[in-house]
Amino acid sequence: MPGALLTPASMKKMSNIYESAANTLGIFNSPCLTKVELRVACKGISDRDALSKPDPCVILKMQSHGQWFEVDRTEVIRTCINPVYSKLFTVDFYFEEVQRLRFEVHDISSNHNGLKEADFLGGMECTLGQIVSQRKLSKSLLKHGNTAGKSSITVIAEELSGNDDYVELAFNARKLDDKDFFSKSDPFLEIFRMNDDATQQLVHRTEVVMNNLSPAWKSFKVSVNSLCSGDPDRRLKVAIDFTASNGDPRNSCSLHYIHPYQPNEYLKALVAVGEICQDYDSDKMFPAFGFGARIPPEYTVSHDFAINFNEDNPECAGIQGVVEAYQSCLPKLQLYGPTNIAPIIQKVAKSASEETNTKEASQYFILLILTDGVITDMADTREAIVHASHLPMSVIIVGVGNADFSDMQMLDGDDGILRSPKGEPVLRDIVQFVPFRNFKHASPAALAKSVLAEVPNQVVDYYNGKGIKPKCSSEVYESSRTLAP
Repeated sequence: MPGALLTPASMKKMSNIYESAANTLGIFNSPCLTKVELRVACKGISDRDALSKPDPCVILKMQSHGQWFEVDRTEVIRTCINPVYSKLFTVDFYFEEVQRLRFEVHDISSNHNGLKEADFLGGMECTLGQIVSQRKLSKSLLKHGNTAGKSSITVIAEELSGNDDYVELAFNARKLDDKDFFSKSDPFLEIFRMNDDATQQLVHRTEVVMNNLSPAWKSFKVSVNSLCSGDPDRRLKVAIDFTASNGDPRNSCSLHYIHPYQPNEYLKALVAVGEICQDYDSDKMFPAFGFGARIPPEYTVSHDFAINFNEDNPECAGIQGVVEAYQSCLPKLQLYGPTNIAPIIQKVAKSASEETNTKEASQYFILLILTDGVITDMADTREAIVHASHLPMSVIIVGVGNADFSDMQMLDGDDGILRSPKGEPVLRDIVQFVPFRNFKHASPAALAKSVLAEVPNQVVDYYNGKGIKPKCSSEVYESSRTLAP
């Protein structure tokens, strides 16, 4: 902008615009974990009128009680097929909840701003967790179930740093170049932020000042967001109890019984918790193990076998892959005992201990144990948990069935400090236990919320205790290492 004089103004406190909308919709009823800003851009938007370009606007909707509610919308960008919006969506992020979002692109003409008359150009659905975990999510726009040409939408998430200040800016320019032949230019100002990876990101776009070479644009407010979003990669280990106390899986009374139309309690708990956690795993590959069963070919008892029977590569593709491996291995096993869970905790702890050598926030391990609750190696389990409390890992235990879970409650440590048989206390509380029967008639989201509620603080407590800061976005890398047997 040759010859321009740019004058910044002052700083003030930012008001929470989104909070009132969320409260009105009754979407959330628990304290917000953090706030994130969502930036939106589209590419290749097609209009049904091939002779003109659309005037696209993106509508953000959020699902509550099975219905979609509009939360906010971007500005309308005239005659544009590749819009980059300056409007930010500020939303509350809850790690332990599935927050379903829908982004709809509409062609809104200059004659009206209503959606009834507007043309629907395409939509995209996802969860907020998917966007936050990937930081940048790009998907094709769908229209009536089909892809809307080659059009796509990209959403970028940034966590607000906790600083709720904003900057109020006012710019003006003098003696701009005249780009119009018959009249003076119609200038507008765009401000871009330079990222650590040398890319630039649109922060704000002013209004257009018509026919003016020395414009004074209206003042505007921009939030102060100095976040380095270095979320550690988190690996999910799934351990499934196969002991005989669960009953014969061919019997409908068994906790492992595979009903043709109804998932058993193990599957319900696995899917409810796993679908939340998988949004935060970079490669969506999950090592899955069982314990307390005789396994082929020799049918010796094992307490840490891969349920895909591939000890060199126990990983399954996504939670659905874990479900399929579980259903496939059941007919090949002989449920036995005892119910020893210390070996599986030690197995994950061995992998977690290797991460301590990196001296950085690279991977955090979450071990999900599904069991009927009759533990026979309590002393060894307490010892394993005390050792694991020094490592980057958390243990989530879901008790299925109607057994006595008093021993499990002791492992949780909510009512006191868990100690090893030698009297050594845990360094930090890493175990969360819930009985599935308390959520038997509740939604899967309620179970996931209960078992995952403590995980974010456990992650932060570990790295704070080690004096390890989050990695900057330019330093974040994806790891695809396989868990060693």
